[in-house]
Amino acid sequence: MEAIISHLGLLGLFLVSFTAATLVPLSSEGAVAALAASGFDPVLVLVTATAGNSLGALVNYFVGKWGGRFVFSRWIRVPESALNRAERTYGKYGAPVLFLAWLPVVGDPLTVAAGVLKVKLPAFLFWVILGKAFRYGVVLGGMGALGWALG
Repeated sequence: MEAIISHLGLLGLFLVSFTAATLVPLSSEGAVAALAASGFDPVLVLVTATAGNSLGALVNYFVGKWGGRFVFSRWIRVPESALNRAERTYGKYGAPVLFLAWLPVVGDPLTVAAGVLKVKLPAFLFWVILGKAFRYGVVLGGMGALGWALG
């Protein structure tokens, strides 16, 4: 991951963030921190990571919408219990629960369940983008606070 970021900069961050939002076990917070620490504009880092991660979540949404159960039972190993739990959670709290799509372990199944449940795309995008921007804002804000405290 470090090689991708160091050679490709914001494009590398976009690719890592996109991939991290799919069912590939990868974290993008380190890439966000690395680019911000190396002098990239924090706003560009925030926008790039949010865009990549949100588009990755959109892939999950469409996988769920266009054949989630088949895809997950055949090629991708996500426990049925995780998908069922995500569907129950979404059914209980509605679209705002997608704000939590950035969370590890539960976030990806939530975005797939939103597709399976045919959540309206504008609501999906609103809550997912808001949540992912919040997460990266916390990472960047934490870096700023740490720099302020140490500086």
